[in-house]
Amino acid sequence: MSVLADTANLHTFVEAFRFIGHNPGVLLTKTVEQLELSGAALGIAAGIALPLGIVLGHFHRFSGLAIGASIFGRGLPSLVLIGAFLTVLGIGFVNNMVALAVLGSGPILTTAYEAVDGADRDAVEAARGMGMTGPQILARIELPLGIPLLFTGIRIAAVTIVATAPIAALAGGGGLGDIIVNQASYRLSGVLGASICVMILSALVYSSLHAVQAAVTPRGIRRTSLERASLSRKEQQ
Repeated sequence: MSVLADTANLHTFVEAFRFIGHNPGVLLTKTVEQLELSGAALGIAAGIALPLGIVLGHFHRFSGLAIGASIFGRGLPSLVLIGAFLTVLGIGFVNNMVALAVLGSGPILTTAYEAVDGADRDAVEAARGMGMTGPQILARIELPLGIPLLFTGIRIAAVTIVATAPIAALAGGGGLGDIIVNQASYRLSGVLGASICVMILSALVYSSLHAVQAAVTPRGIRRTSLERASLSRKEQQ
């Protein structure tokens, strides 16, 4: 019996990849739709949560707000959030964009706060002793030191949004979710094929943001991070 089940599962995966090969146009169109929705949601989340987290972290205030936002964003069911916005914004792109932006804002706000609040105190005090103003310290010391953690929050939010976006198809959001929630039309092979595309898309988004982080992180900070990671591995061994 288990052999038959394994064979059926293997057959389903083969059919899923066959579906991908036979429907590149449909999958590409739906992927672009999902990227548009996810990109808009991430842009709104970052545009609001990133400056707020940076300012709060710079003044070392309201850490409970930053932590609470992350817990709220991760604990709130996506379907509930989309359903709540249906009554105000209706079905379609805007409703789903706002709902996904709320989900993504939590990790961005939390990590932005921690990145700036946790900047090296010795470096900050040295800069203050040199006569730097608060905005100068933020721009020249705290933000450069916090770039790795800032991007960690953005990557988490981006992957969360991209992976959750297929649910938006239930409320007219489009994207690969149109295939995933429509097994009657696309069969199980289509559902699994579109799900595989979502996984690949999430991995590509994560890798792309990691590459951007490496490009904008100052070389000295990048070297220090690598040295710390190497030292940590040696201590674990």
